[in-house]
Amino acid sequence: MWFWFALIALLCWSGSDLFSKIGCQDGSDKYSHLKMVTAVGLVMGLHAAYEVFCNGVAISWNVILTYLPVSMLYILSMAIGYLGLRYIELSISSPICNSSGAIVAVLTFATVGIGEDLPPVALVAVALVCLGVIALGFTEANEDEALRRARQDASNHHYAKSWIAILIPIIYCLLDALGTFADSRVLEVLDEDSANVAYELTFLIMGVACAIYVLGIKKQKLIARQEAPKYTGAVFETIGQFFYIYALADTEHVAFAAPIISSYCVASVIWSRLFLKEKLSKKHYASILLVVAGIVILGILDI
Repeated sequence: MWFWFALIALLCWSGSDLFSKIGCQDGSDKYSHLKMVTAVGLVMGLHAAYEVFCNGVAISWNVILTYLPVSMLYILSMAIGYLGLRYIELSISSPICNSSGAIVAVLTFATVGIGEDLPPVALVAVALVCLGVIALGFTEANEDEALRRARQDASNHHYAKSWIAILIPIIYCLLDALGTFADSRVLEVLDEDSANVAYELTFLIMGVACAIYVLGIKKQKLIARQEAPKYTGAVFETIGQFFYIYALADTEHVAFAAPIISSYCVASVIWSRLFLKEKLSKKHYASILLVVAGIVILGILDI
């Protein structure tokens, strides 16, 4: 079953990318990213309630507080990622965001050192990801504006050339990597199911806080047509997380499941091309290919 769990996680997380992009790309709604946090928080809160009351997962304030630094790194990275979706194509941002695995590897090398049994291909994979992200940054910064507008005409959504477009997903990548690195340390003392529920409940609290700010303080209105993609993306995000856990629970096949799941950004690029009509230059695709190759290699090695 591990293969089907991994495939479902891949499809759900790439689907979450797609619907989150649709829900957050409207530049006229400066609170769309906070509304997205609310949507994910509510859906995750419902799942946390199911885990506690139906599956008997143990949870306490001590667990929530112990896992809080990790939760906040993840939640902050996602909120920043949602903000960035209004500035850049999904087919560019998703591979950059998924580069966090390479950053985790770098942090591991820096703190633990490079083990003698580490295959040289791991270093090559990290280098490929870093090189690909840098190449994407230079491609975005140096692309001719007329060519940019011409290729964006098909999607009817134009993005101005800006360093912030690349900087935001890079910030997401760094925060997510720090969260993953801290996660590996905290999970040495916490049960995985309890930690996941703690994360979902913290997301619920942050979602409610965003709702109070956006709806109560800023007096913003919710329009069903605009909010539907956000909640669809939130459902896909939560389902993907559920199947991700079960896919990796089969320890005998982690080396196969990890690269399948980590390559969901490839599906995100495909969905953005099919449904959002995004078009990229050959230089964009070449840079993305470097990133994806590095991600898949790291997934196979399961660093």
